[in-house]
Amino acid sequence: MDLEDRLAPVLEVAGAAAVEVDATGAFPDAAVAALRDSGLLGLTLPEEDGGLGGGPEDLVTALSSVAAVCGSTAMIYLMHVTASMAIAAAPPPGRPGLLARLAGGTLATLALSEAGSRSHFWAPVSQATAADGGVHLKADKSWVTSAGHAGLYVVSTLAPAGQGEGASDLYVVDAGADGVSVAGPFRGLGLRGNDSGPMTFDLIVPGGDRLGDAGGGFDLKIQAVMPWFNLGNAAVSLGLAQAAVDAAVRHASRSRFQHTGDRLADLPTIRAQLARCALDLASTRAYVEVAARSVAAPDDRTMLHVLGVKAAANDAALRITDTAMRVCGGAAFSEHLQLERFFRDARAGHVMAPTADVLYDFYGKAITGLPLF
Repeated sequence: MDLEDRLAPVLEVAGAAAVEVDATGAFPDAAVAALRDSGLLGLTLPEEDGGLGGGPEDLVTALSSVAAVCGSTAMIYLMHVTASMAIAAAPPPGRPGLLARLAGGTLATLALSEAGSRSHFWAPVSQATAADGGVHLKADKSWVTSAGHAGLYVVSTLAPAGQGEGASDLYVVDAGADGVSVAGPFRGLGLRGNDSGPMTFDLIVPGGDRLGDAGGGFDLKIQAVMPWFNLGNAAVSLGLAQAAVDAAVRHASRSRFQHTGDRLADLPTIRAQLARCALDLASTRAYVEVAARSVAAPDDRTMLHVLGVKAAANDAALRITDTAMRVCGGAAFSEHLQLERFFRDARAGHVMAPTADVLYDFYGKAITGLPLF
């Protein structure tokens, strides 16, 4: 697998459409098609299922590269990979060949968040009830990336009575099934093209469409969803921060004061701010790479890295994009630098479940010997 060669056409297509996607909120269909054509929708899926057999480090490379040109496309890609890896961890017995479908181009996403439990994505409040051959899944979901565009949704719900208090399940649901609908539009501060809208699910789902054992949804979310999502979300923040640094350096190196002839970069204060950004970015990249290697080869510190990597990268992206905006001054508020887009897109990661603040709390619990939940 030559990841760079596969990424090249995706970056070209996603980059060409990024400004319009942001301005109009249009879903980046062409960029998703390029991901499909490149085989990258199957990046981390097993080769025997038609995937590329890539690992966490490959995902960081791919997602950070895509995010540097279009944050919306990167978020759509991240949700697809995370949903796919949850399915790979516990394939639903009633769906043979599903991983091959995903590797072959079916776009997947997660439908976990609910208004009632807000950013605590691991704790649905919707309640499934037993039905002939399966369950009646009735859930109102919020913030479903690719709402109305994905072909497959991984949906969480509290398990039917008898599975234990608070037990939850994950099910795969086809987009075309009766009872699946988008409940409203999405218009965000950033990531405007990822269509993270609310959805409703009200249908009978066969028992064979459940991921893993009955009542095992919580463990799947912690062991399969969170590692891939947190690492991938950190990679998106990394890509946005890299794009901001590059834009600020270009502007400072080229822009001059006409009355003195000096460039912005000739000012020591500007150089110092750029240096802080570059060092912050380098430090964050190093930690993301450490976390990726740990997820690829788990050890007793892997969960700490899973908890820390998203929060650290999210906050680094906030700092870096904020400083880049200040370095470039009024020019940063116009569209020609695209800095204001990176600035807005970077703000999503911090508040995306699990939020950075929740992760800092979890990390603090972990290092002080307290239970996470």
